[in-house]
Amino acid sequence: MPRISQQQKDQNRAKIVTAAGERFRARGVDGVGIDDLMSAAGMTHGGFYNHFSSKQDLAVEVFRQGFIDSLNEVDRMIGEHPMSARDALDTIIDSYVTADHRDDLEHGCASAALVVDAARHGSAAQAEYGRGLHGYLSAITDLFVAIADKPEQDRDREHARESAIGVFSEMVGALVLARATATADPALSNEVISSTRRRLRRH
Repeated sequence: MPRISQQQKDQNRAKIVTAAGERFRARGVDGVGIDDLMSAAGMTHGGFYNHFSSKQDLAVEVFRQGFIDSLNEVDRMIGEHPMSARDALDTIIDSYVTADHRDDLEHGCASAALVVDAARHGSAAQAEYGRGLHGYLSAITDLFVAIADKPEQDRDREHARESAIGVFSEMVGALVLARATATADPALSNEVISSTRRRLRRH
């Protein structure tokens, strides 16, 4: 058989990561088998091991790529508001704490969709989650520093980071709670979304 090119191999790997990312977000890492995700990627079970040594290895890559995608989107939103850090922060909040984001588990941000899996799947997964979390906190901290319109002294940045941690924790927590109640009590789920978004915009 002819050997596939490196380009094709990279494309196949990307397909596996995409399929796994969607399914891990929706069902959790432990709720998805290799057969299922390889079928979704259009490949056979045996082809999995040409790219990953284990499902755990793949999960770490899903965490990494998930946060890369999310942080690229954050950068894009910030870039849309070069003259107003306040508007940039509001845009991030408005895009994250929404019913649409709540309902689209397969394509949602890894920060909320994979938070429980990060706790359960060891130090490598937690390290990738931590890198993504640092990225979010750094971006939001920069916005708070800009909103305060003060020199970036250590004390100002420390206060801004505290605010960033509080805001992002509320964003993730609201999405997790809204998803946990969306089917059984949609009114409560919607209330969590709308109340949190209003509160964060008043911050």
